[in-house]
Amino acid sequence: MLRIKPLQHISKRFACELKSILASKIPKEQERIKAFRKAHGKTKIGEVTVNMAYGGMRGIKGLICETSVLDPHEGIRFRGHSIPDCQEKLPKADCGEQPLPEGLFWLLLTGDIPTSEQVKSLSEEWASRSELPAHVCKFLKQVPKDVHPMAQLSAACSICNTESLFKKSYATVKKANYWESIYEDCMNLIAKLTPISALIYKHTFKGTDEIGTVDSDKDWSLNFCRMLGFDNEEFVELMRLYLTIHSDHEGGNVSAHTVHLVGSALSDPYLSYAAGMNGLAGPLHGLANQEVLVWLKNLQKEVGKDPTHDKIKDFIWKTLKSGRVVPGYGHAVLRITDPRFTVQKQFAEKYLPNDPLFKIVSLVFEVVPPILKELGKVQNPWPNVDAHSGVLLQYYGMTEMTYYTVLFAVSRALGVLACTVWDRALGLPIERPKSISTERLIKEVTGGDDKKGKKGKKCE
Repeated sequence: MLRIKPLQHISKRFACELKSILASKIPKEQERIKAFRKAHGKTKIGEVTVNMAYGGMRGIKGLICETSVLDPHEGIRFRGHSIPDCQEKLPKADCGEQPLPEGLFWLLLTGDIPTSEQVKSLSEEWASRSELPAHVCKFLKQVPKDVHPMAQLSAACSICNTESLFKKSYATVKKANYWESIYEDCMNLIAKLTPISALIYKHTFKGTDEIGTVDSDKDWSLNFCRMLGFDNEEFVELMRLYLTIHSDHEGGNVSAHTVHLVGSALSDPYLSYAAGMNGLAGPLHGLANQEVLVWLKNLQKEVGKDPTHDKIKDFIWKTLKSGRVVPGYGHAVLRITDPRFTVQKQFAEKYLPNDPLFKIVSLVFEVVPPILKELGKVQNPWPNVDAHSGVLLQYYGMTEMTYYTVLFAVSRALGVLACTVWDRALGLPIERPKSISTERLIKEVTGGDDKKGKKGKKCE
């Protein structure tokens, strides 16, 4: 059962500062966008091809995401700051080297680098909001242990919407003020995610429903690790890094887009977030870190703990010739090594340089890109974020692979919920793109109605 250590104090000035900063920024941003749309609303920003329509809308510029931008040749920037920038500039825990996720959330929400005091106040505030509703605790304690952890997370967040202030106030609040109750819901949801996730872990894998104490004097990641049952300082540092770098990846990925889409119908943040995490649970998205680790363990089993480059190459070619891909390599947007992979590799080089699986990851990194380039069919032969994270978690004793995507989901909440606040602050409408049938598309593109090029009827 979750117990919250009584708060000694929460600075009232800092506890309300984040929301007051937003309240001062939102009207200015609303006016800036209003003026921009008035001047350039009919300006075209891209062209849609037939391949884009059939290829998952890949590359179509049609979404607004204020929190981050993904450049194919540079990587992610959070409000203009690269991952190395964030590692340098964002506040850290005492004696810590990695940025605190609270600081990144402040940056995503406001565009400003927060002070250490502001980050501490956010840690305290999330601790004060972390109590779980009784029915959520009851549900998680009764759910069968063979239900996938991501399904448990999605269901728990959905039924947590009984707490939604937005849902309760929707009928009586002006549209311009929707963002205020949305902000409160997002803050509450982020605060409750760690105890929800910890209870899932303990109930499913450890045979207990006891998750310990949320301490208002500790940061979000440290409290989370302790609820999970991990108190190793290196693991806590890894979790701070992990929760920071997985938080946001612009608005077009499945989880971010889904949260935005469902939220555009004015579903509350609990339901919107749960919907997005159902997308994150897919093997082509957040579940990929689990897929990578399974593949690496199969590789290790076949080539041994100290393989040569030639043995790695043989296994890679065996994988490719069987019609499978090399998991953890390639990305829909990036055309470089994912910076999130790089910082995880740097962490491993410092803390676990002799770990057998890390050595294999490093060898694969040397071997795979040249092979994929040789094939000539892969636009991005470089590793993505999933190529490394599972190895790090395994090293510190978190061996339950089906739980890894839950950690991804906890981190991703920071980005998608910051976006949700701004979606409502900017009054973005319900999302409704136009679809078209293949028959109609053929008529519009070729003037015919089949592959023989017969002339079709005039378009209505």
